[in-house]
Amino acid sequence: FTRLGRLIKEKAKSDVDKLFSGFSKTRENLSVVDELLTYWNLADTDRVLDDLEEALLVSDFGPKISFRIVDTLRDQIRDGKLKSGTEIKASLKRCILELLTTKGSKTELQLGFRKPAVIMIVGVNGGGKTTSLGKLAYRFKNEGAKVLMAAGDTFRAAARDQLEIWAERTGSEIVIDNDKKAQAPSVLSQAVKRGKREGFDVVLCDTSGRLHTNYGLMEELVSCKKVIAKALPGAPNEILLVLDGTTGLNMLQQAKEFNDVVGITGFILTKLDGTARGGCVVSVVDELGIPVKFVGVGEGVEDLQPFDAEAFVEAIFP
Repeated sequence: FTRLGRLIKEKAKSDVDKLFSGFSKTRENLSVVDELLTYWNLADTDRVLDDLEEALLVSDFGPKISFRIVDTLRDQIRDGKLKSGTEIKASLKRCILELLTTKGSKTELQLGFRKPAVIMIVGVNGGGKTTSLGKLAYRFKNEGAKVLMAAGDTFRAAARDQLEIWAERTGSEIVIDNDKKAQAPSVLSQAVKRGKREGFDVVLCDTSGRLHTNYGLMEELVSCKKVIAKALPGAPNEILLVLDGTTGLNMLQQAKEFNDVVGITGFILTKLDGTARGGCVVSVVDELGIPVKFVGVGEGVEDLQPFDAEAFVEAIFP
Protein backbone atom coordinates (compact mmCIF):
# COMPACT_ATOMS: atom_id res chain seq x y z
CA PHE A 1 0.00 0.00 0.00
CA THR A 2 2.87 2.42 0.73
CA ARG A 3 3.92 1.97 -2.90
CA LEU A 4 1.06 4.33 -3.88
CA GLY A 5 2.90 7.34 -2.48
CA ARG A 6 6.14 6.16 -4.06
CA LEU A 7 4.56 5.59 -7.46
CA ILE A 8 3.00 9.05 -7.48
CA LYS A 9 6.38 10.58 -6.53
CA GLU A 10 8.18 8.59 -9.23
CA LYS A 11 5.76 9.96 -11.83
CA ALA A 12 7.27 13.39 -11.09
CA LYS A 13 10.52 12.22 -12.66
CA SER A 14 8.77 11.64 -15.98
CA ASP A 15 6.81 14.90 -15.78
CA VAL A 16 9.82 17.23 -15.68
CA ASP A 17 8.63 18.99 -18.84
CA LYS A 18 5.40 20.07 -17.11
CA LEU A 19 7.35 21.39 -14.15
CA PHE A 20 9.78 23.19 -16.47
CA SER A 21 7.00 24.96 -18.38
CA GLY A 22 5.08 25.68 -15.18
CA PHE A 23 7.93 27.72 -13.72
CA SER A 24 8.59 29.71 -16.91
CA LYS A 25 7.78 33.11 -15.32
CA THR A 26 10.10 32.51 -12.38
CA ARG A 27 12.77 31.29 -14.78
CA GLU A 28 12.43 34.48 -16.85
CA ASN A 29 12.81 36.52 -13.66
CA LEU A 30 16.01 34.66 -12.82
CA SER A 31 17.46 34.67 -16.35
CA VAL A 32 19.45 37.73 -15.28
CA VAL A 33 21.60 35.31 -13.25
CA ASP A 34 23.02 33.81 -16.45
CA GLU A 35 23.69 37.28 -17.83
CA LEU A 36 25.49 38.26 -14.63
CA LEU A 37 27.64 35.14 -14.47
CA THR A 38 28.52 34.76 -18.15
CA TYR A 39 31.03 37.60 -18.05
CA TRP A 40 31.88 37.40 -14.36
CA ASN A 41 35.40 38.25 -13.23
CA LEU A 42 36.88 38.56 -9.76
CA ALA A 43 36.93 42.36 -9.81
CA ASP A 44 33.15 42.44 -10.39
CA THR A 45 32.29 40.07 -7.54
CA ASP A 46 30.53 42.55 -5.22
CA ARG A 47 28.42 44.09 -7.99
CA VAL A 48 27.46 40.72 -9.45
CA LEU A 49 26.52 39.27 -6.06
CA ASP A 50 24.45 42.36 -5.19
CA ASP A 51 22.53 41.96 -8.47
CA LEU A 52 22.13 38.22 -7.84
CA GLU A 53 20.75 38.95 -4.38
CA GLU A 54 18.22 41.35 -5.89
CA ALA A 55 17.13 38.73 -8.46
CA LEU A 56 16.50 36.21 -5.67
CA LEU A 57 14.55 38.76 -3.62
CA VAL A 58 12.36 39.72 -6.60
CA SER A 59 11.51 36.04 -7.09
CA ASP A 60 10.41 35.80 -3.42
CA PHE A 61 13.20 33.69 -2.04
CA GLY A 62 12.96 36.01 0.95
CA PRO A 63 15.66 38.12 2.63
CA LYS A 64 16.96 35.41 4.97
CA ILE A 65 17.60 32.83 2.25
CA SER A 66 18.83 35.35 -0.33
CA PHE A 67 21.40 36.84 2.06
CA ARG A 68 22.52 33.40 3.24
CA ILE A 69 23.04 32.09 -0.30
CA VAL A 70 24.93 35.18 -1.43
CA ASP A 71 27.12 35.16 1.69
CA THR A 72 27.96 31.50 1.04
CA LEU A 73 28.90 32.26 -2.57
CA ARG A 74 30.99 35.27 -1.51
CA ASP A 75 32.93 33.12 0.99
CA GLN A 76 33.52 30.40 -1.61
CA ILE A 77 34.77 32.94 -4.16
CA ARG A 78 37.05 34.59 -1.59
CA ASP A 79 38.47 31.17 -0.62
CA GLY A 80 39.23 30.40 -4.25
CA LYS A 81 36.72 27.53 -4.45
CA LEU A 82 34.71 29.16 -7.26
CA LYS A 83 36.70 30.46 -10.21
CA SER A 84 34.14 30.92 -12.99
CA GLY A 85 30.55 31.95 -13.58
CA THR A 86 29.69 28.32 -14.34
CA GLU A 87 31.03 27.21 -10.97
CA ILE A 88 29.14 30.00 -9.17
CA LYS A 89 25.87 28.97 -10.81
CA ALA A 90 26.47 25.31 -9.93
CA SER A 91 27.10 26.28 -6.30
CA LEU A 92 23.97 28.46 -6.25
CA LYS A 93 21.86 25.52 -7.45
CA ARG A 94 23.53 23.21 -4.94
CA CYS A 95 22.73 25.62 -2.05
CA ILE A 96 19.03 25.66 -2.95
CA LEU A 97 18.86 21.92 -3.50
CA GLU A 98 20.55 21.18 -0.16
CA LEU A 99 18.10 23.44 1.66
CA LEU A 100 15.09 21.74 0.05
CA THR A 101 16.37 18.22 0.63
CA THR A 102 17.49 18.70 4.24
CA LYS A 103 14.59 20.80 5.55
CA GLY A 104 11.81 19.34 3.42
CA SER A 105 12.96 15.87 2.53
CA LYS A 106 9.74 13.84 2.87
CA THR A 107 8.08 15.01 -0.34
CA GLU A 108 6.57 11.57 -0.93
CA LEU A 109 3.08 11.08 0.53
CA GLN A 110 3.29 9.15 3.81
CA LEU A 111 0.28 6.84 3.51
CA GLY A 112 1.11 4.30 6.19
CA PHE A 113 0.49 0.57 6.04
CA ARG A 114 -3.25 0.34 6.75
CA LYS A 115 -6.24 1.07 4.60
CA PRO A 116 -7.67 3.57 4.21
CA ALA A 117 -5.04 6.30 4.16
CA VAL A 118 -6.72 9.55 5.19
CA ILE A 119 -5.63 12.92 3.81
CA MET A 120 -7.05 16.21 5.10
CA ILE A 121 -6.90 19.21 2.77
CA VAL A 122 -6.93 22.61 4.52
CA GLY A 123 -6.39 26.25 3.58
CA VAL A 124 -7.92 29.69 3.08
CA ASN A 125 -10.72 30.51 0.63
CA GLY A 126 -9.70 30.77 -3.00
CA GLY A 127 -6.42 28.89 -2.68
CA GLY A 128 -7.61 25.93 -4.74
CA LYS A 129 -8.36 23.34 -2.04
CA THR A 130 -11.24 21.53 -3.71
CA THR A 131 -9.58 21.56 -7.13
CA SER A 132 -6.36 20.21 -5.61
CA LEU A 133 -8.32 17.44 -3.90
CA GLY A 134 -9.93 16.51 -7.22
CA LYS A 135 -6.57 16.40 -8.98
CA LEU A 136 -5.13 14.27 -6.18
CA ALA A 137 -8.05 11.85 -6.62
CA TYR A 138 -7.25 11.67 -10.33
CA ARG A 139 -3.65 10.68 -9.55
CA PHE A 140 -4.72 8.02 -7.06
CA LYS A 141 -7.32 6.58 -9.45
CA ASN A 142 -4.68 6.38 -12.18
CA GLU A 143 -2.68 4.12 -9.87
CA GLY A 144 -5.71 1.86 -9.38
CA ALA A 145 -6.69 3.09 -5.91
CA LYS A 146 -10.26 3.03 -4.61
CA VAL A 147 -10.93 6.65 -3.59
CA LEU A 148 -13.58 8.14 -1.30
CA MET A 149 -14.08 11.90 -1.08
CA ALA A 150 -15.56 13.66 1.96
CA ALA A 151 -17.38 16.96 1.37
CA GLY A 152 -16.28 18.62 4.60
CA ASP A 153 -16.72 22.17 3.29
CA THR A 154 -20.12 22.64 4.92
CA PHE A 155 -20.12 26.44 4.57
CA ARG A 156 -20.08 26.66 0.80
CA ALA A 157 -22.74 24.76 -1.15
CA ALA A 158 -20.78 25.36 -4.35
CA ALA A 159 -17.86 23.42 -2.88
CA ARG A 160 -20.05 20.33 -2.45
CA ASP A 161 -21.27 20.68 -6.03
CA GLN A 162 -17.70 21.12 -7.25
CA LEU A 163 -16.57 18.03 -5.36
CA GLU A 164 -19.44 15.98 -6.79
CA ILE A 165 -18.26 16.95 -10.29
CA TRP A 166 -14.73 15.86 -9.40
CA ALA A 167 -16.02 12.58 -7.98
CA GLU A 168 -17.89 11.85 -11.20
CA ARG A 169 -14.96 12.95 -13.33
CA THR A 170 -12.46 10.73 -11.50
CA GLY A 171 -14.73 7.78 -10.79
CA SER A 172 -14.49 8.30 -7.03
CA GLU A 173 -17.16 7.79 -4.39
CA ILE A 174 -18.27 10.73 -2.22
CA VAL A 175 -19.83 11.33 1.21
CA ILE A 176 -22.10 14.39 1.40
CA ASP A 177 -24.47 15.54 4.13
CA ASN A 178 -27.12 17.75 2.54
CA ASP A 179 -28.48 18.90 5.91
CA LYS A 180 -27.93 22.66 6.08
CA LYS A 181 -26.89 22.25 9.71
CA ALA A 182 -24.31 19.58 8.89
CA GLN A 183 -20.99 20.01 10.67
CA ALA A 184 -17.66 19.20 9.05
CA PRO A 185 -16.44 16.85 11.83
CA SER A 186 -19.57 14.73 11.43
CA VAL A 187 -19.16 14.46 7.64
CA LEU A 188 -15.49 13.50 7.92
CA SER A 189 -16.21 10.94 10.63
CA GLN A 190 -18.88 9.31 8.44
CA ALA A 191 -16.49 9.22 5.50
CA VAL A 192 -13.60 7.64 7.40
CA LYS A 193 -15.88 5.00 8.93
CA ARG A 194 -17.29 4.18 5.50
CA GLY A 195 -13.78 4.09 4.04
CA LYS A 196 -12.76 1.56 6.66
CA ARG A 197 -15.94 -0.50 6.35
CA GLU A 198 -15.96 -0.69 2.55
CA GLY A 199 -12.24 -1.19 1.94
CA PHE A 200 -11.32 2.12 0.32
CA ASP A 201 -7.63 2.77 -0.24
CA VAL A 202 -7.75 6.53 0.28
CA VAL A 203 -10.17 8.98 1.92
CA LEU A 204 -9.67 12.59 0.78
CA CYS A 205 -11.23 15.06 3.22
CA ASP A 206 -12.17 18.53 1.99
CA THR A 207 -12.61 21.27 4.60
CA SER A 208 -14.05 24.78 4.58
CA GLY A 209 -11.78 27.63 3.58
CA ARG A 210 -10.93 29.80 6.55
CA LEU A 211 -8.74 32.77 7.32
CA HIS A 212 -5.90 31.87 9.65
CA THR A 213 -7.04 34.79 11.84
CA ASN A 214 -10.51 33.27 12.46
CA TYR A 215 -9.78 31.30 15.62
CA GLY A 216 -13.25 29.75 15.87
CA LEU A 217 -12.99 28.18 12.43
CA MET A 218 -9.38 27.19 13.04
CA GLU A 219 -10.50 25.30 16.14
CA GLU A 220 -13.00 23.41 13.98
CA LEU A 221 -10.01 21.91 12.16
CA VAL A 222 -8.78 20.54 15.48
CA SER A 223 -12.19 18.88 15.94
CA CYS A 224 -11.99 17.45 12.42
CA LYS A 225 -8.58 15.98 13.15
CA LYS A 226 -9.80 14.47 16.44
CA VAL A 227 -12.88 12.75 14.98
CA ILE A 228 -10.80 11.28 12.16
CA ALA A 229 -8.34 9.86 14.71
CA LYS A 230 -11.23 8.49 16.77
CA ALA A 231 -12.76 6.78 13.72
CA LEU A 232 -9.38 5.40 12.63
CA PRO A 233 -6.47 5.45 15.09
CA GLY A 234 -3.32 6.84 13.49
CA ALA A 235 -5.25 8.93 10.97
CA PRO A 236 -5.06 11.39 9.31
CA ASN A 237 -1.90 10.23 7.55
CA GLU A 238 -1.38 13.62 5.93
CA ILE A 239 -2.69 17.14 6.59
CA LEU A 240 -1.91 19.13 3.47
CA LEU A 241 -2.13 22.93 3.46
CA VAL A 242 -3.01 24.45 0.10
CA LEU A 243 -1.24 27.78 -0.47
CA ASP A 244 -1.79 30.18 -3.37
CA GLY A 245 1.62 30.62 -5.01
CA THR A 246 0.69 34.06 -6.38
CA THR A 247 0.72 35.44 -2.81
CA GLY A 248 4.45 34.74 -2.56
CA LEU A 249 6.01 35.39 0.83
CA ASN A 250 2.64 36.50 2.22
CA MET A 251 1.79 32.81 2.53
CA LEU A 252 4.31 32.33 5.34
CA GLN A 253 2.12 33.71 8.13
CA GLN A 254 -0.81 31.58 6.94
CA ALA A 255 1.39 28.51 6.97
CA LYS A 256 2.68 29.23 10.48
CA GLU A 257 -0.82 29.72 11.90
CA PHE A 258 -2.25 26.58 10.31
CA ASN A 259 0.74 24.56 11.44
CA ASP A 260 0.47 25.83 15.02
CA VAL A 261 -3.21 24.87 15.18
CA VAL A 262 -3.46 21.57 13.34
CA GLY A 263 0.07 20.34 12.57
CA ILE A 264 0.70 20.47 8.82
CA THR A 265 2.56 17.55 7.24
CA GLY A 266 3.02 19.02 3.77
CA PHE A 267 2.17 21.83 1.37
CA ILE A 268 0.40 22.01 -1.96
CA LEU A 269 1.46 25.22 -3.71
CA THR A 270 -1.01 26.21 -6.44
CA LYS A 271 -1.05 28.69 -9.34
CA LEU A 272 2.74 28.77 -9.65
CA ASP A 273 2.45 28.86 -13.44
CA GLY A 274 0.88 32.32 -13.18
CA THR A 275 3.56 33.96 -11.07
CA ALA A 276 7.25 34.85 -11.12
CA ARG A 277 7.41 34.30 -7.35
CA GLY A 278 8.47 30.66 -7.40
CA GLY A 279 11.16 31.32 -4.81
CA CYS A 280 8.38 31.12 -2.22
CA VAL A 281 8.68 27.32 -2.55
CA VAL A 282 12.12 27.55 -0.96
CA SER A 283 11.04 30.15 1.61
CA VAL A 284 8.17 28.13 3.03
CA VAL A 285 10.32 24.99 3.37
CA ASP A 286 13.15 26.93 5.01
CA GLU A 287 10.86 28.76 7.43
CA LEU A 288 8.88 25.77 8.68
CA GLY A 289 10.88 22.67 7.81
CA ILE A 290 7.75 21.15 6.24
CA PRO A 291 8.02 19.61 2.76
CA VAL A 292 6.23 20.71 -0.37
CA LYS A 293 4.36 17.62 -1.61
CA PHE A 294 2.72 18.98 -4.77
CA VAL A 295 2.88 22.08 -6.97
CA GLY A 296 0.14 23.37 -9.25
CA VAL A 297 1.62 24.39 -12.59
CA GLY A 298 -1.45 24.68 -14.81
CA GLU A 299 -5.21 24.30 -15.17
CA GLY A 300 -5.24 20.73 -16.47
CA VAL A 301 -6.16 17.69 -14.38
CA GLU A 302 -2.56 16.43 -14.64
CA ASP A 303 -1.01 19.77 -13.72
CA LEU A 304 -0.84 19.11 -9.98
CA GLN A 305 2.71 17.77 -9.98
CA PRO A 306 4.46 15.78 -7.25
CA PHE A 307 7.24 18.05 -6.05
CA ASP A 308 10.76 17.03 -6.94
CA ALA A 309 13.54 19.27 -5.60
CA GLU A 310 16.06 18.49 -8.35
CA ALA A 311 13.51 19.07 -11.11
CA PHE A 312 12.45 22.35 -9.45
CA VAL A 313 16.02 23.68 -9.27
CA GLU A 314 16.62 22.73 -12.91
CA ALA A 315 13.34 24.40 -13.89
CA ILE A 316 14.28 27.78 -12.42
CA PHE A 317 18.03 27.64 -13.15
CA PRO A 318 18.41 25.60 -16.38
